[in-house]
Amino acid sequence: MTGAPVRIFVVAGEESGDQLGGKLIAALRERLGDRLVVQGLGGRRMAGQVVESIFPLADIAVMGILPVLARLPTIVRRVWATVDAIVAARPDVLVIIDSPDFTHAVAKKARAFLPGLPVVDYVSPSVWAWRPGRARKMAAYVDHVLALLPFEPDAHRRLGGPPCTYVGHPLIERLDELRPAPGERPPLGQGPVRLVVLPGSRRSEVSRLLEPFGATLARVAAALPGRVQAVVPAVPHLVAEIEAAARSWAVPTQVVQGEEAKLAAFRQAHVALAASGTVTLELALSGVPMVVAYKVSRLEEQLRHLITVDTVVLPNLILGEKAIPERLQWDCTPDKLAAALLPLMADGPERAAQIAAFARLDGAMTIPDDTPSARAARIVIEAAGRSKASREAGREA
Repeated sequence: MTGAPVRIFVVAGEESGDQLGGKLIAALRERLGDRLVVQGLGGRRMAGQVVESIFPLADIAVMGILPVLARLPTIVRRVWATVDAIVAARPDVLVIIDSPDFTHAVAKKARAFLPGLPVVDYVSPSVWAWRPGRARKMAAYVDHVLALLPFEPDAHRRLGGPPCTYVGHPLIERLDELRPAPGERPPLGQGPVRLVVLPGSRRSEVSRLLEPFGATLARVAAALPGRVQAVVPAVPHLVAEIEAAARSWAVPTQVVQGEEAKLAAFRQAHVALAASGTVTLELALSGVPMVVAYKVSRLEEQLRHLITVDTVVLPNLILGEKAIPERLQWDCTPDKLAAALLPLMADGPERAAQIAAFARLDGAMTIPDDTPSARAARIVIEAAGRSKASREAGREA
Protein backbone atom coordinates (compact mmCIF):
# COMPACT_ATOMS: atom_id res chain seq x y z
CA MET A 1 0.00 0.00 0.00
CA THR A 2 3.07 2.24 -0.01
CA GLY A 3 2.25 5.57 -1.57
CA ALA A 4 -1.27 4.60 -2.61
CA PRO A 5 -4.30 6.39 -1.10
CA VAL A 6 -6.31 4.41 1.43
CA ARG A 7 -10.03 5.12 1.01
CA ILE A 8 -12.17 4.59 4.11
CA PHE A 9 -15.88 5.26 4.52
CA VAL A 10 -17.04 5.69 8.13
CA VAL A 11 -20.72 5.54 9.15
CA ALA A 12 -21.68 6.61 12.68
CA GLY A 13 -25.34 6.64 13.67
CA GLU A 14 -25.32 8.80 16.81
CA GLU A 15 -23.22 10.96 19.13
CA SER A 16 -21.32 8.10 20.81
CA GLY A 17 -20.41 6.67 17.41
CA ASP A 18 -19.24 10.07 16.24
CA GLN A 19 -16.89 10.25 19.25
CA LEU A 20 -15.40 6.86 18.39
CA GLY A 21 -15.24 7.82 14.71
CA GLY A 22 -13.35 11.02 15.44
CA LYS A 23 -10.71 9.18 17.50
CA LEU A 24 -10.45 6.37 14.95
CA ILE A 25 -9.88 8.81 12.07
CA ALA A 26 -7.23 10.66 14.10
CA ALA A 27 -5.44 7.34 14.72
CA LEU A 28 -5.72 6.41 11.03
CA ARG A 29 -4.32 9.79 10.01
CA GLU A 30 -1.41 9.34 12.41
CA ARG A 31 -0.44 6.14 10.60
CA LEU A 32 -1.36 7.00 7.02
CA GLY A 33 -0.83 10.75 6.84
CA ASP A 34 -1.82 12.27 3.50
CA ARG A 35 -2.59 8.85 2.07
CA LEU A 36 -5.82 8.69 4.08
CA VAL A 37 -8.98 9.59 2.19
CA VAL A 38 -12.09 9.58 4.43
CA GLN A 39 -15.74 10.08 3.64
CA GLY A 40 -18.74 9.32 5.75
CA LEU A 41 -21.61 10.14 8.04
CA GLY A 42 -20.93 11.67 11.43
CA GLY A 43 -21.14 14.67 13.71
CA ARG A 44 -18.88 17.40 15.00
CA ARG A 45 -16.01 15.16 16.15
CA MET A 46 -15.68 13.55 12.73
CA ALA A 47 -16.04 17.02 11.22
CA GLY A 48 -13.07 18.01 13.37
CA GLN A 49 -11.13 15.33 11.46
CA VAL A 50 -12.10 16.98 8.16
CA VAL A 51 -14.94 14.61 7.30
CA GLU A 52 -17.94 16.33 5.75
CA SER A 53 -21.05 14.38 6.72
CA ILE A 54 -23.31 13.36 3.86
CA PHE A 55 -26.31 14.62 5.90
CA PRO A 56 -26.87 15.84 9.48
CA LEU A 57 -26.53 13.13 12.10
CA ALA A 58 -29.66 14.46 13.84
CA ASP A 59 -31.74 13.05 10.97
CA ILE A 60 -31.26 9.51 12.28
CA ALA A 61 -30.05 9.86 15.90
CA VAL A 62 -33.22 8.62 17.61
CA MET A 63 -33.55 6.00 20.36
CA GLY A 64 -36.40 3.80 21.55
CA ILE A 65 -39.06 1.86 19.69
CA LEU A 66 -41.69 4.59 19.40
CA PRO A 67 -39.34 7.43 18.32
CA VAL A 68 -37.80 5.15 15.67
CA LEU A 69 -41.22 4.19 14.31
CA ALA A 70 -42.21 7.86 14.12
CA ARG A 71 -39.10 8.68 12.07
CA LEU A 72 -39.02 5.47 10.04
CA PRO A 73 -39.67 6.97 6.55
CA THR A 74 -36.84 9.47 7.03
CA ILE A 75 -34.51 6.80 8.39
CA VAL A 76 -35.18 4.50 5.41
CA ARG A 77 -34.42 7.34 2.98
CA ARG A 78 -31.21 8.08 4.85
CA VAL A 79 -30.17 4.42 4.72
CA TRP A 80 -30.41 4.49 0.94
CA ALA A 81 -28.67 7.88 0.70
CA THR A 82 -25.78 6.44 2.71
CA VAL A 83 -25.61 3.32 0.54
CA ASP A 84 -25.58 5.45 -2.61
CA ALA A 85 -22.68 7.50 -1.21
CA ILE A 86 -20.69 4.35 -0.36
CA VAL A 87 -21.25 2.82 -3.81
CA ALA A 88 -20.16 6.07 -5.46
CA ALA A 89 -17.03 6.30 -3.25
CA ARG A 90 -15.99 2.63 -3.71
CA PRO A 91 -13.86 2.65 -0.56
CA ASP A 92 -11.21 0.12 0.39
CA VAL A 93 -13.09 -0.57 3.64
CA LEU A 94 -16.40 0.43 5.21
CA VAL A 95 -16.40 1.07 8.96
CA ILE A 96 -19.79 1.09 10.68
CA ILE A 97 -19.94 2.36 14.25
CA ASP A 98 -22.61 1.34 16.77
CA SER A 99 -26.35 2.13 16.08
CA PRO A 100 -26.84 -1.35 14.58
CA ASP A 101 -30.42 -0.84 13.40
CA PHE A 102 -29.15 1.85 11.02
CA THR A 103 -25.54 0.94 10.32
CA HIS A 104 -26.15 -2.76 9.70
CA ALA A 105 -28.95 -1.98 7.25
CA VAL A 106 -26.45 0.21 5.41
CA ALA A 107 -23.72 -2.46 5.49
CA LYS A 108 -25.97 -5.22 4.14
CA LYS A 109 -27.17 -3.11 1.22
CA ALA A 110 -23.72 -1.72 0.43
CA ARG A 111 -22.29 -5.24 0.44
CA ALA A 112 -24.97 -6.35 -2.03
CA PHE A 113 -23.84 -3.65 -4.48
CA LEU A 114 -20.10 -4.07 -3.73
CA PRO A 115 -19.60 -7.79 -2.90
CA GLY A 116 -15.86 -7.44 -2.29
CA LEU A 117 -16.19 -4.51 0.12
CA PRO A 118 -14.71 -5.32 3.57
CA VAL A 119 -16.94 -4.23 6.45
CA VAL A 120 -15.55 -3.56 9.92
CA ASP A 121 -18.08 -3.12 12.72
CA TYR A 122 -16.78 -0.90 15.53
CA VAL A 123 -18.88 -1.72 18.64
CA SER A 124 -20.56 -5.09 18.76
CA PRO A 125 -24.35 -5.24 18.97
CA SER A 126 -25.45 -6.72 22.30
CA VAL A 127 -25.79 -10.24 20.88
CA TRP A 128 -24.77 -11.60 24.30
CA ALA A 129 -27.82 -9.91 25.89
CA TRP A 130 -30.63 -10.36 23.39
CA ARG A 131 -31.29 -11.50 19.81
CA PRO A 132 -28.23 -13.81 19.84
CA GLY A 133 -29.11 -15.00 16.32
CA ARG A 134 -27.84 -11.67 15.00
CA ALA A 135 -24.25 -12.81 15.52
CA ARG A 136 -24.48 -15.59 12.92
CA LYS A 137 -26.38 -13.34 10.49
CA MET A 138 -23.69 -10.65 10.80
CA ALA A 139 -21.06 -13.08 9.53
CA ALA A 140 -22.59 -12.76 6.04
CA TYR A 141 -21.76 -9.06 5.71
CA VAL A 142 -19.32 -8.11 8.51
CA ASP A 143 -15.67 -9.17 8.19
CA HIS A 144 -14.44 -8.08 11.62
CA VAL A 145 -15.97 -6.76 14.84
CA LEU A 146 -14.02 -4.36 17.05
CA ALA A 147 -15.29 -5.02 20.57
CA LEU A 148 -15.36 -2.52 23.44
CA LEU A 149 -16.04 -5.16 26.11
CA PRO A 150 -13.57 -7.94 26.90
CA PHE A 151 -16.10 -10.79 26.93
CA GLU A 152 -17.48 -10.05 23.44
CA PRO A 153 -14.95 -12.03 21.34
CA ASP A 154 -15.91 -15.21 23.23
CA ALA A 155 -19.60 -14.40 22.75
CA HIS A 156 -19.16 -14.12 18.96
CA ARG A 157 -17.19 -17.36 18.81
CA ARG A 158 -19.89 -19.13 20.82
CA LEU A 159 -22.72 -17.70 18.69
CA GLY A 160 -21.08 -18.18 15.27
CA GLY A 161 -20.49 -14.49 14.65
CA PRO A 162 -17.73 -12.78 12.64
CA PRO A 163 -14.10 -12.63 13.82
CA CYS A 164 -14.01 -10.29 16.81
CA THR A 165 -11.15 -8.52 18.58
CA TYR A 166 -11.27 -6.71 21.91
CA VAL A 167 -9.68 -3.33 21.15
CA GLY A 168 -10.46 -1.75 24.53
CA HIS A 169 -13.13 0.61 25.76
CA PRO A 170 -12.47 4.32 25.06
CA LEU A 171 -12.95 5.07 28.75
CA ILE A 172 -9.64 3.41 29.60
CA GLU A 173 -7.97 6.27 27.72
CA ARG A 174 -9.55 8.69 30.21
CA LEU A 175 -8.60 7.29 33.59
CA ASP A 176 -6.73 10.46 34.55
CA GLU A 177 -9.94 12.44 34.04
CA LEU A 178 -12.08 9.93 35.94
CA ARG A 179 -9.92 9.32 39.00
CA PRO A 180 -9.54 11.82 41.84
CA ALA A 181 -6.35 13.70 42.56
CA PRO A 182 -5.12 13.59 46.17
CA GLY A 183 -7.63 15.37 48.39
CA GLU A 184 -10.26 15.70 45.66
CA ARG A 185 -12.46 12.98 47.19
CA PRO A 186 -12.18 13.33 50.98
CA PRO A 187 -12.58 10.23 53.15
CA LEU A 188 -16.10 9.42 54.32
CA GLY A 189 -16.77 11.13 57.63
CA GLN A 190 -14.84 14.28 56.71
CA GLY A 191 -17.72 16.56 55.78
CA PRO A 192 -20.98 15.60 54.05
CA VAL A 193 -21.52 12.45 52.00
CA ARG A 194 -21.23 13.50 48.37
CA LEU A 195 -23.89 11.80 46.26
CA VAL A 196 -23.90 12.05 42.47
CA VAL A 197 -27.34 11.48 40.93
CA LEU A 198 -27.61 10.47 37.26
CA PRO A 199 -31.19 10.06 35.99
CA GLY A 200 -30.10 9.61 32.36
CA SER A 201 -29.36 11.62 29.25
CA ARG A 202 -32.61 11.01 27.34
CA ARG A 203 -35.89 12.69 28.15
CA SER A 204 -37.70 9.35 28.38
CA GLU A 205 -35.21 8.08 31.00
CA VAL A 206 -35.29 11.28 33.03
CA SER A 207 -39.08 11.52 33.01
CA ARG A 208 -39.37 8.02 34.49
CA LEU A 209 -36.58 8.32 37.08
CA LEU A 210 -36.76 11.85 38.49
CA GLU A 211 -39.73 11.11 40.73
CA PRO A 212 -38.42 7.86 42.31
CA PHE A 213 -34.95 9.40 42.64
CA GLY A 214 -36.36 12.43 44.47
CA ALA A 215 -38.36 10.19 46.80
CA THR A 216 -35.25 8.07 47.41
CA LEU A 217 -33.33 11.16 48.49
CA ALA A 218 -36.14 11.98 50.94
CA ARG A 219 -35.59 8.60 52.61
CA VAL A 220 -31.81 9.09 52.60
CA ALA A 221 -32.23 12.55 54.19
CA ALA A 222 -34.46 11.11 56.90
CA ALA A 223 -31.84 8.47 57.72
CA LEU A 224 -28.86 10.87 57.54
CA PRO A 225 -30.28 14.32 58.34
CA GLY A 226 -28.04 17.17 57.19
CA ARG A 227 -25.24 14.81 56.17
CA VAL A 228 -25.78 14.43 52.41
CA GLN A 229 -25.16 16.75 49.46
CA ALA A 230 -26.17 15.86 45.90
CA VAL A 231 -24.97 16.92 42.47
CA VAL A 232 -26.73 16.10 39.21
CA PRO A 233 -24.72 16.26 35.96
CA ALA A 234 -27.28 17.08 33.25
CA VAL A 235 -27.21 17.36 29.48
CA PRO A 236 -28.11 20.91 28.34
CA HIS A 237 -31.56 20.17 26.91
CA LEU A 238 -32.72 18.62 30.22
CA VAL A 239 -31.24 21.13 32.68
CA ALA A 240 -34.46 23.11 33.22
CA GLU A 241 -36.54 19.97 33.82
CA ILE A 242 -34.01 18.53 36.29
CA GLU A 243 -33.55 21.84 38.12
CA ALA A 244 -37.32 22.17 38.56
CA ALA A 245 -37.54 18.69 40.08
CA ALA A 246 -34.42 19.08 42.25
CA ARG A 247 -35.78 22.21 43.95
CA SER A 248 -38.17 19.99 45.91
CA TRP A 249 -35.59 17.36 46.87
CA ALA A 250 -34.86 16.83 50.56
CA VAL A 251 -31.07 17.23 50.26
CA PRO A 252 -29.11 20.26 48.96
CA THR A 253 -28.68 19.63 45.23
CA GLN A 254 -26.53 21.29 42.59
CA VAL A 255 -27.27 20.75 38.88
CA VAL A 256 -24.21 21.04 36.63
CA GLN A 257 -23.72 20.64 32.91
CA GLY A 258 -20.84 19.86 30.60
CA GLU A 259 -18.39 16.98 30.43
CA GLU A 260 -15.78 18.69 32.61
CA ALA A 261 -18.30 19.35 35.40
CA LYS A 262 -19.58 15.78 35.21
CA LEU A 263 -16.12 14.29 35.55
CA ALA A 264 -15.33 16.65 38.45
CA ALA A 265 -18.51 15.44 40.17
CA PHE A 266 -17.38 11.82 39.71
CA ARG A 267 -13.93 12.55 41.15
CA GLN A 268 -15.49 14.18 44.23
CA ALA A 269 -18.34 11.71 44.80
CA HIS A 270 -18.51 9.08 47.53
CA VAL A 271 -21.55 7.27 46.14
CA ALA A 272 -23.91 7.36 43.14
CA LEU A 273 -27.51 6.69 42.19
CA ALA A 274 -27.49 6.15 38.43
CA ALA A 275 -29.57 5.12 35.47
CA SER A 276 -28.25 2.03 33.71
CA GLY A 277 -25.88 2.80 30.83
CA THR A 278 -22.28 3.61 30.01
CA VAL A 279 -22.23 5.99 32.98
CA THR A 280 -22.08 2.96 35.29
CA LEU A 281 -18.75 2.01 33.74
CA GLU A 282 -17.51 5.59 34.12
CA LEU A 283 -18.46 5.53 37.80
CA ALA A 284 -16.84 2.15 38.38
CA LEU A 285 -13.58 3.26 36.78
CA SER A 286 -13.77 6.40 38.90
CA GLY A 287 -14.13 4.22 42.02
CA VAL A 288 -17.62 5.39 43.02
CA PRO A 289 -19.86 2.73 44.65
CA MET A 290 -23.36 2.91 43.22
CA VAL A 291 -26.91 1.66 42.95
CA VAL A 292 -28.27 1.32 39.41
CA ALA A 293 -31.89 1.90 38.43
CA TYR A 294 -33.90 1.79 35.23
CA LYS A 295 -37.46 1.94 33.95
CA VAL A 296 -38.76 1.41 30.43
CA SER A 297 -42.13 1.92 28.77
CA ARG A 298 -44.81 -0.76 29.00
CA LEU A 299 -44.27 -1.61 25.33
CA GLU A 300 -40.54 -2.12 25.86
CA GLU A 301 -41.19 -4.14 29.00
CA GLN A 302 -43.04 -6.74 26.92
CA LEU A 303 -39.70 -7.53 25.24
CA ARG A 304 -37.95 -8.43 28.52
CA HIS A 305 -38.29 -12.17 27.86
CA LEU A 306 -35.86 -11.75 24.93
CA ILE A 307 -33.02 -10.68 27.24
CA THR A 308 -30.57 -13.53 27.82
CA VAL A 309 -28.39 -12.06 30.62
CA ASP A 310 -29.23 -11.70 34.30
CA THR A 311 -27.83 -8.17 34.72
CA VAL A 312 -27.93 -4.99 32.62
CA VAL A 313 -25.08 -3.23 34.44
CA LEU A 314 -21.94 -3.04 32.29
CA PRO A 315 -19.39 -3.52 35.12
CA ASN A 316 -21.34 -6.57 36.30
CA LEU A 317 -21.28 -8.04 32.79
CA ILE A 318 -17.54 -7.47 32.45
CA LEU A 319 -16.83 -8.95 35.89
CA GLY A 320 -19.23 -11.86 35.47
CA GLU A 321 -20.79 -11.16 38.87
CA LYS A 322 -23.49 -8.96 40.38
CA ALA A 323 -21.11 -6.66 42.21
CA ILE A 324 -23.36 -3.60 41.79
CA PRO A 325 -27.01 -3.72 42.92
CA GLU A 326 -29.64 -2.93 40.28
CA ARG A 327 -33.27 -2.06 40.82
CA LEU A 328 -35.18 -2.31 37.56
CA GLN A 329 -38.75 -1.59 36.51
CA TRP A 330 -41.07 -2.71 39.34
CA ASP A 331 -38.12 -2.95 41.75
CA CYS A 332 -37.20 0.66 41.00
CA THR A 333 -38.99 2.04 44.07
CA PRO A 334 -37.77 4.66 46.59
CA ASP A 335 -37.79 2.15 49.45
CA LYS A 336 -35.69 -0.40 47.56
CA LEU A 337 -33.32 2.20 46.12
CA ALA A 338 -32.75 3.80 49.54
CA ALA A 339 -32.24 0.41 51.19
CA ALA A 340 -29.47 -0.39 48.70
CA LEU A 341 -27.95 3.10 48.76
CA LEU A 342 -27.66 3.76 52.49
CA PRO A 343 -25.14 0.97 53.24
CA LEU A 344 -22.81 2.50 50.61
CA MET A 345 -22.77 5.80 52.50
CA ALA A 346 -20.64 4.40 55.31
CA ASP A 347 -17.48 2.32 55.47
CA GLY A 348 -18.80 -1.22 55.68
CA PRO A 349 -18.90 -4.55 53.83
CA GLU A 350 -21.21 -3.41 51.01
CA ARG A 351 -19.02 -0.43 50.15
CA ALA A 352 -15.79 -2.42 50.50
CA ALA A 353 -17.12 -5.18 48.21
CA GLN A 354 -17.81 -2.74 45.37
CA ILE A 355 -14.43 -1.05 45.69
CA ALA A 356 -12.72 -4.45 45.56
CA ALA A 357 -14.75 -5.31 42.44
CA PHE A 358 -13.61 -2.09 40.76
CA ALA A 359 -9.99 -3.19 41.18
CA ARG A 360 -10.81 -6.44 39.36
CA LEU A 361 -12.52 -4.43 36.62
CA ASP A 362 -9.25 -2.62 35.88
CA GLY A 363 -7.52 -5.94 35.28
CA ALA A 364 -10.30 -7.18 33.00
CA MET A 365 -10.31 -4.08 30.78
CA THR A 366 -6.61 -3.28 30.49
CA ILE A 367 -4.94 -3.66 27.09
CA PRO A 368 -1.15 -3.65 26.73
CA ASP A 369 0.70 -0.90 24.88
CA ASP A 370 -1.83 0.53 22.38
CA THR A 371 -4.78 2.82 22.93
CA PRO A 372 -8.20 1.48 21.85
CA SER A 373 -8.33 3.79 18.81
CA ALA A 374 -4.81 2.79 17.75
CA ARG A 375 -5.73 -0.90 17.95
CA ALA A 376 -8.91 -0.26 15.98
CA ALA A 377 -7.01 1.73 13.33
CA ARG A 378 -4.51 -1.09 12.83
CA ILE A 379 -7.27 -3.62 12.10
CA VAL A 380 -9.05 -1.21 9.73
CA ILE A 381 -5.81 -0.60 7.80
CA GLU A 382 -5.19 -4.34 7.55
CA ALA A 383 -8.71 -4.85 6.14
CA ALA A 384 -8.11 -2.07 3.60
CA GLY A 385 -4.79 -3.65 2.60
CA ARG A 386 -6.39 -7.03 1.97
CA SER A 387 -9.09 -5.35 -0.10
CA LYS A 388 -6.58 -3.49 -2.26
CA ALA A 389 -4.46 -6.61 -2.72
CA SER A 390 -7.51 -8.63 -3.75
CA ARG A 391 -8.54 -6.03 -6.33
CA GLU A 392 -5.00 -5.88 -7.72
CA ALA A 393 -4.93 -9.68 -8.03
CA GLY A 394 -8.30 -9.59 -9.83
CA ARG A 395 -7.04 -7.05 -12.36
CA GLU A 396 -3.89 -9.08 -13.04
CA ALA A 397 -5.94 -12.21 -13.56
